[in-house]
Amino acid sequence: MRRSRIAFATNLLCRRHAYPICSEDIRMKNAAIALSLLIGLSAVTTFAAEDVMIVYDGSNSMWGQIDGIAKIETAREVMADLIETWPQSTNLGLMAYGHRREGDCGDIELMIPPGPVDANSFLATVNGIIPRGKTPLTDAVVEAAETLSFRDNPATVVLISDGIESCQADPCSIAAELEQQGIAFTTHVIGFDVAREDQRQLSCIAENTGGTFVPAQDADELRNAMTQVQAVIQTAPEPEPQPEPEPEPEPEPEAPEQTVSAPATVTFGTEFTVTWGETINPRDWITIVPVGAEEGDYLAFQRVQGDDSVEIRAPADPGLYEVRYVLEEGSKTLASTPVEVVEAEQTVSAPASVTFGTEFTVTWGETVNPRDWITIVPVGADEGDYLAFQRVQGDDSVEIRAPADPGLYEVRYVLDEGSKTLASTPVEVVEAEQTVSAPASVTFGTEFTVTWGETINPRDWITIVPVGAEEGDYLAFQRVQGDDSVEIRAPADPGLYEVRYVLDEGSKTLASTPVEVVEAEQTVSAPASVTFGTEFTVTWGETVNPRDWITIVPVGADEGDYLAFQRVQGDDSVEIRAPADPGLYEVRYVLDEGSKTLASTPVEVIEAEQSVSAPAIVRAESAFTVTWSETINPRDWITIVPAGAEEGDYLAFQRVQGNDNVELQAPAEPGLYEVRYVLDEGSKTLAASPMEVVAADAPLDDGAGLVVPASAAPGETISVSWTIVPEDADRRVTLAASDAPDFTWISAHPVGPETETDITLPTEPGQYEVRFLDLSRQEVLGRAIIAVGN
Repeated sequence: MRRSRIAFATNLLCRRHAYPICSEDIRMKNAAIALSLLIGLSAVTTFAAEDVMIVYDGSNSMWGQIDGIAKIETAREVMADLIETWPQSTNLGLMAYGHRREGDCGDIELMIPPGPVDANSFLATVNGIIPRGKTPLTDAVVEAAETLSFRDNPATVVLISDGIESCQADPCSIAAELEQQGIAFTTHVIGFDVAREDQRQLSCIAENTGGTFVPAQDADELRNAMTQVQAVIQTAPEPEPQPEPEPEPEPEPEAPEQTVSAPATVTFGTEFTVTWGETINPRDWITIVPVGAEEGDYLAFQRVQGDDSVEIRAPADPGLYEVRYVLEEGSKTLASTPVEVVEAEQTVSAPASVTFGTEFTVTWGETVNPRDWITIVPVGADEGDYLAFQRVQGDDSVEIRAPADPGLYEVRYVLDEGSKTLASTPVEVVEAEQTVSAPASVTFGTEFTVTWGETINPRDWITIVPVGAEEGDYLAFQRVQGDDSVEIRAPADPGLYEVRYVLDEGSKTLASTPVEVVEAEQTVSAPASVTFGTEFTVTWGETVNPRDWITIVPVGADEGDYLAFQRVQGDDSVEIRAPADPGLYEVRYVLDEGSKTLASTPVEVIEAEQSVSAPAIVRAESAFTVTWSETINPRDWITIVPAGAEEGDYLAFQRVQGNDNVELQAPAEPGLYEVRYVLDEGSKTLAASPMEVVAADAPLDDGAGLVVPASAAPGETISVSWTIVPEDADRRVTLAASDAPDFTWISAHPVGPETETDITLPTEPGQYEVRFLDLSRQEVLGRAIIAVGN
């Protein structure tokens, strides 16, 4: 086995690349090189018999579009459908090529080793493949086979490619050698948007390994192809072990009886139905071939699967053919029936002359195949050439756009099968007369009106460019749509320009007119000094463009810089907020077109004096009032934070609005905090006041020296004392609910020269508070919580 692997690896190198080791006299001498390659390829995990490897095309051609959608996007969507239904009993791996480097035939990567499918991870990997490089599909299939240990285990590869080998390898012969070397090696191939003349190179890989080749031309066909291949994989019987050699071979069994039916005549390029007696093996196939074709030959083909009929497309060339039911085992024909492929009569109609760049209607006699197409090409163009084209679908007419260059053309109805022209009609593409008008001079950055003679195509466009700019250049532009005028914005730089009417087809200028862009005089006014964080008014002379803007920036800031800014709109003034840092600034009127400053004025930003007041001590989670000296900006805010917190931090906060005080709630955790007045502009602290937060049931004393029991029974009479010196003031000791306002109570006891009193508690259990109040000054001189229990 070791020697056969050396020979196989050497043979692969010599078949795929012109290396010096390939000369006969030194081939075995350098077999060690091949052995090293083989060891490198085989130094991977040995996988189980149920393993399947998808070889995914990441070459640059996957950016090509079908029906306006990139093929790579279509492939990702179809892969998502596949992964959703992939059985957990069959392991799945992913290998990609051409996705990392341009022009590198060695760009092949094992991205996911075979294993149970993690749908999200698998799809994320697929969606991360970005097409870039070449198509080394042969080497990729070989590496997939080696990864699956194909000589020791059954191995299945699914190759998805939108093109043929581009790295000078022979996929057909290499596939045959892989089949010969492996225990049960199979490659299924899906050719996505592969030209019919190129499909043979891909189909031979499947044919030589006992796999399925399915061509797909659009998203639906790709989805069906994936489903078909998945069904084949899931229904494929387990490979049987090689039988022990017998002294004498058993006589070959007779082929089973089979019948196949198809129409006696079909029109070329159309799809027709084939039926058969009974399915022998789901991997048997139906094909159509010229009468007398060799055994195993095929053109279009379909696996019979678990069905009793398939649709086959007739060839593009009329003649005598036969439909065959072919046994998968040995590609042996079990039954056949003759079919005559006849030519279809077809006509196509279009206007005798059309204006360049316009869309015109094409009709035809009868649709042969919905994927046939209508195109316009120069008279005498090669078969299969096209400029603009449209699939006929199930319609009886399409809209085609005329080329940008006048001349003699022909409209063709082209059979999708073989790209064969069935009918054509001449069309002359003629030039259109066009005019365009605009003001002789406009102010830079302003919008001005452009009109034109007649719209050629709604997607044509109007642009303004410097005089002598190259064809197809543009600055601002607008599609003409179904209008007769558009608004275009003048450039920011004064000078000589031209307005052009440009044909969308080919970006060809049909008409132009000169326009001079001139500079505008502008002034801007603002206060000489403003307080930081406040809003102030800016005015200007005349609005150039409603999207121009007013900003304030440090003196000498670069052109186009800004801090706060406002569009001028249709106004003559705006409010701008001053920065948070004092210093010298300038207010600018800036042209939206090119961010060019038209006028500026200096402004000094000065600091404001600010103070903030709050209680020195509050209970946890209690409400307290904060006041400040003067509001700088209504969006400034008051917050409470742990002492020493970083600038801009906050817990609870309130905007100052147009008020002079706000209510905040103390944090739940006791500790040292500070209350801050914070400037909204830049989150800068202007003033702070320290605050201690104590436990929610802690007594608070502001000179009263109040002494109250911590708890008592409902209805119990308690003794309350204090130490404050008596004064000639209206003082009272009150009992209130703990959350009641300070100057409301359940009971109140006037305070005279005595230093204690009795209070009878409520019969309702709960949290209450005893307070020592100075009603004359409306101050709380002490408070203590008492818990009234059951």
